[in-house]
Amino acid sequence: MAKKQEKQKKMNVRVDFTPMVDMMMLLITFFMLCTSLAKPQSMELSMPSNDKNLEDNDKSVTKASYTITMYVASNNKLYYVEGQPKYDDPSCLKETTWGKNGIRKVLQKHVTEDGTQPVLQVMMAKAKLDEQKDKMTEAEYSAELSKIKGGVINGEKIQTMTIIIKATDASTYKNVVDALDEMQICSIGKYVLDKINDQDKKLLEEKGVK
Repeated sequence: MAKKQEKQKKMNVRVDFTPMVDMMMLLITFFMLCTSLAKPQSMELSMPSNDKNLEDNDKSVTKASYTITMYVASNNKLYYVEGQPKYDDPSCLKETTWGKNGIRKVLQKHVTEDGTQPVLQVMMAKAKLDEQKDKMTEAEYSAELSKIKGGVINGEKIQTMTIIIKATDASTYKNVVDALDEMQICSIGKYVLDKINDQDKKLLEEKGVK
């Protein structure tokens, strides 16, 4: 007779995760104590006044030479017009690049009809303010920075630049964000995102811009 095959006993394997849980709690506690939370960043927007009682003398009128229009186009291209666009003269539209040697340099070196360089003046004032930042509270620094962006430098009021940003339908979201970043880097207090009108489209088409 054949021997009866002995049934193999099933062994219940039990894994104890208690030490792993203890280790996870220690790691979480360690990172909570040693990691500083990132401070939320905000973008300061200059909004128009809603006060209907303003006198005409209190309303700031932007001169043409204090305005630059930026055109964000396709293929990472960037164009600009100093002053008011001359829609009957395509040569007013100039091409530049992104970064410190491109549009940033254009903004800094721009000279108005009054012989001033508003962007450069504001950036220099901000650089001096940054040197004193460690001695100021966050609220004090933000208040002083707002004054500088508004054109109040060393107690005197100067006229600042107004930048108009227009993006074509073929431009990318990234490039629009890049344009807004340049506004922050150059401490531009007055800028606006505007739609491209028919005259802009005609001007861009004559230069072969999409």
